[in-house]
Amino acid sequence: MQSAPNPKNEDARIKKVIDLGILDTAKEERFDSITKETTKIFNVPISTITIMDKNREWYKSCQGLDTKEAPRAISFCAHAMESKNLFIIKDTLEDDRFKDNPMVIGKPYIRFYAGISLFDKDNLSIGVFCIKDTKPRDLSLEEIGLFIDLASRAEAELNKKTPTT
Repeated sequence: MQSAPNPKNEDARIKKVIDLGILDTAKEERFDSITKETTKIFNVPISTITIMDKNREWYKSCQGLDTKEAPRAISFCAHAMESKNLFIIKDTLEDDRFKDNPMVIGKPYIRFYAGISLFDKDNLSIGVFCIKDTKPRDLSLEEIGLFIDLASRAEAELNKKTPTT
């Protein structure tokens, strides 16, 4: 398993994540509606809007997992955030970075991952919008377009002024 490296602008990125005031906030329907819709459109068990903190990935919205966070060291989203584009792993067991990842060899047995970075208004990556499946697969061009549209909606919501919790 390979952990993703920290971005060169990690200090500024973490400051922006903290300044957004979204970490550890309550569930919000404006985010949950996007991840619920995504699981239905793509017929996947897992969709998250993930905020990348210093040592963890924290799920602002999560469908299909019983947890609100995971260690950054085993994070698929940390790799996706580094790619700056759509990041797809068609079969995790065929990718040296992930084939022995605890989330691949154990619950939730991730075999497919697609994620796209979410940026703040200053173009700093603050997190990732993703889908995960328990079987290998790929996305068609039409699905990629839908996925990008849904990620854009999630990014727009993250950049709105959030209510204090």
